[in-house]
Amino acid sequence: MGLGAGAGLTATVSQLRTRWLGRLPYAEAWDLQRAFHEGKVEGRTADDYLLLLEHPPVFTIGRNGDAGNLLVPQQVAADRGAEVFHVDRGGDITFHGPGQLVGYPIVELDDPKQIVPFVRKLEEVLIRTVNELGADAWREDGYTGVWTERGKVAAIGVRVSRRVSMHGFALNLDTDMSYFEMMNPCGIEDRPVTNLSDLVGRKVSLEEAVEVVERHFGEVFGYSNAETQHAAFVRGQGRPKAFEVDRLLEAGTFSPERRTHEPVLLNGRLPGEPARPDWMKVKARLDGDYLELKKMMRGLELNTVCEEANCPNIYECWGMGTATLMILGDKCTRACSFCNVDTGKPTEFDVFEPFRAAEAIKKMNLKHAVITSVNRDDLDDGGAGIFAHTITESRRQSPGTEIEVLIPDFKGDREALQTVMDASPEVLNHNTETVIRLQRDIRTSANYGRSLALLWRAKQMRPYGLTKSGLIVGMGETREEVLGTLADMRAVGIDIITIGQYLRPTARHRPIHRYVHPDEFAEYKAYGQGLGIPHVESGPLVRSSYHAKESREAVPVSIKAK
Repeated sequence: MGLGAGAGLTATVSQLRTRWLGRLPYAEAWDLQRAFHEGKVEGRTADDYLLLLEHPPVFTIGRNGDAGNLLVPQQVAADRGAEVFHVDRGGDITFHGPGQLVGYPIVELDDPKQIVPFVRKLEEVLIRTVNELGADAWREDGYTGVWTERGKVAAIGVRVSRRVSMHGFALNLDTDMSYFEMMNPCGIEDRPVTNLSDLVGRKVSLEEAVEVVERHFGEVFGYSNAETQHAAFVRGQGRPKAFEVDRLLEAGTFSPERRTHEPVLLNGRLPGEPARPDWMKVKARLDGDYLELKKMMRGLELNTVCEEANCPNIYECWGMGTATLMILGDKCTRACSFCNVDTGKPTEFDVFEPFRAAEAIKKMNLKHAVITSVNRDDLDDGGAGIFAHTITESRRQSPGTEIEVLIPDFKGDREALQTVMDASPEVLNHNTETVIRLQRDIRTSANYGRSLALLWRAKQMRPYGLTKSGLIVGMGETREEVLGTLADMRAVGIDIITIGQYLRPTARHRPIHRYVHPDEFAEYKAYGQGLGIPHVESGPLVRSSYHAKESREAVPVSIKAK
């Protein structure tokens, strides 16, 4: 598959993977680019990627750009909600914001010196796109980008490092043009910029443009094999159509004070749900170890995700003296449609909780302890400081215990993540939970790209610590979407993946779409490990912390902390 005959741009890839990620802050998207770029360079993936997304307002200045082309002080830009970044691409200053389609091709070039032909092909993709959407567009000699009768409609700025491209293009669809008055676009003082919507006399949506861009990208660059996944453009697009009750669920309906609708169960199932197969039936074992551990947790006033999430493995794990401790209270500030942890306004966090959690770890004599939390978006650091304190205190009381933390996304806050990583957990776990298409309906306030960027950042902060993530299946995803997600996870360097069956906690939660057969779980494990993921734990009853110690031990020594 070639990127253009005779242009020195022959690709050495098996396919193109395109990802529409929705809106993502620039800093996280930049790190996500780096993650996929690194994965390509280091051989974690043979595939090329095209990352499509939208940014909140941001000005970016290329490595040879003139900061003076930002015509207002940075504080004025900040007052308009716009960040300013100096980045490692070519070109001068440009603006990204809502209503603009941004594309980042992570593409291997056969000849890294042939950057100009690569840029010309990007221009061709955008010219064809603009033409198909109803306006005339062309190149202009001496300038990079795409031009129309009213000015420039698309900007391009790329970087090629170790034969692989980064950065890319920005196509103005329905962007607030007042931001462009705050700069000399691309360092050009006398050429206007425009919106495609203004050119064609109607609003051109991101959803419309994404489909056209990705089709022309495949055509112009000559990909014969392509795989595409899209985040839902609006809430509800990713929901299985068969379950009308799911359409009644809105963010926040899981908190007790807001529960007004009680779906009717028939034989324990929502309308349309499949019957529970034999392989999902778990026998309760209320033996002495289970009851003793339950008593200890109550005595120390600790929460466990095992109980809060109705984990099907609680009898097995507690019977073996292991549990996943949940810090920062039992009220979550988000309302994810798969999760049984209560949504509500959290109380003040308990400063003594890290000491009690460490005491529990010591009493259980754990070789490997797992610590998680609710989302605490009400705290400035998302609870990162309490995580770090709990890790430190657990190490003080139990020096031989390995610590695994299962963290929220901290709303993309790099400093919060750094706080946790500075405490040096052996394993940093953050669950992606589901495929791109279902993220918006399943993970309130979360973002697939943010989660992958966080996991890559964690690896950069502690290179020899392990990163881990988990998927829940049976919520409406397809087999192909799961395989593509595993490929993404491998590309960004995640060490351990868990895959388990979704079980609806209550009648108000997202219906079960299907029960995934054990053979399919085995296929996911084989596929993931065939990609090179060091360890995949995949099975109907698998949860994030299931066999956590064994999973870490299964990772080759060369990858773990040195």
